[in-house]
Amino acid sequence: FLAKQARYARIRAETLVRQGRRPRRRTYLGQPARELWRRFVTLQGYRDGSVGLFLAIAMAWHELHTWLLARRLWRAADRNGTGRRDVPAGWPAGVELPEASLDLSVVIVSYNVREHVLGCLETVYASLRGSGLRGQVIVVDNASSDGTVEAVRAAFPGVEVIANRENRGFAAANNQGIRRARGRVVVLLNPDTRVASDALGRLVRYLDENPAVGVVGPRLVYPDGRTQPSRRRFPTLLTGFLESTVVQDYWRDNRVLRRYYVADRSDDETQEVDWLVGACLAVRREAIETAGLLDERFFLYSEEVEWCWRIRRAGWRVVYLPEATIYHHESASAGQEPAARQIAFDTAKVQLYRRLHGRPAAEILRAFLLVNYLARIAIEGSKWLLGHKRALRRERIARYWRAFGSGLRPTRP
Repeated sequence: FLAKQARYARIRAETLVRQGRRPRRRTYLGQPARELWRRFVTLQGYRDGSVGLFLAIAMAWHELHTWLLARRLWRAADRNGTGRRDVPAGWPAGVELPEASLDLSVVIVSYNVREHVLGCLETVYASLRGSGLRGQVIVVDNASSDGTVEAVRAAFPGVEVIANRENRGFAAANNQGIRRARGRVVVLLNPDTRVASDALGRLVRYLDENPAVGVVGPRLVYPDGRTQPSRRRFPTLLTGFLESTVVQDYWRDNRVLRRYYVADRSDDETQEVDWLVGACLAVRREAIETAGLLDERFFLYSEEVEWCWRIRRAGWRVVYLPEATIYHHESASAGQEPAARQIAFDTAKVQLYRRLHGRPAAEILRAFLLVNYLARIAIEGSKWLLGHKRALRRERIARYWRAFGSGLRPTRP
């Protein structure tokens, strides 16, 4: 425990320097005192008697240790003339969030899924009541036309609603909610989910008990009870040419995709992973402050992959926790516009490859995906000629032709 806390103190100290936050004289007394109060009183550590007192004192000491390390790093930076540690070029910068005054903040982004949002909010509040957590719920609506904003305000007056006048995209809308978050843990939750019993409490407790973990995600379950695969490794150069392409349609069982989908491990055990499907992610506040917000250049899809990649590079772990369960109706918002979904998915994939593997790899992947559309058009056209479900074939040909015509180039910043 003490070793983990020492490592965590080092990570936080580097974060403070990176954000340009210098300790002042009162910091060395005020911050440890605040942490002692939070652990022993606010989080009710007094219920555990002497053990709770010991842990509260230990955490207060490590808070002091953090700021002493930060002072040492600042002095070294000043001697070297660097002044502060800059964020690498092209990365979203670290961010300072509002002061944490709650256990968690739940951020839900909606787009024309009114009934899903209302059902999700019911289970969120039930989970908060059952866990005893003090929480904040934020709904960011991306210009829905189905009355989502009015319905949420009427049914859940305690929800903070941000009503955008245009669809700003999933990453940008989540960032709007994160900037208002007052919880020490921020949970990004899809509107087409249902929270099972104490899932939120389990996620928050796991982060409390594992200070080196920056992100933890639950088991995702389809409405019929099947586990939805949500664990992933970062894509290799080959992954993009197989995953969700015509190649995977005819060659599903291959070593590259088994690695990508973490098929060598059971989804019934807690495990560290590279990234998790973003239907529900519980993120430690300090991890967000270290790595920055979601990259808003990703309009839809792959934003959680890039974010987890950045969070891991900042020294945090990402963990899958199957004992917490979230039911997920997959792609409720995106599924409304199949062609737009296809374009967004593959455009984001190209953007991700540019970040992870460089521009040449991304451009090769872009060209391959465009050829992939032509191959799909040929396959669907041959089925149409054979008279097999011609209406469906026409719809798919139109979808792939539209995707091909897009060039898979992002139209938003």
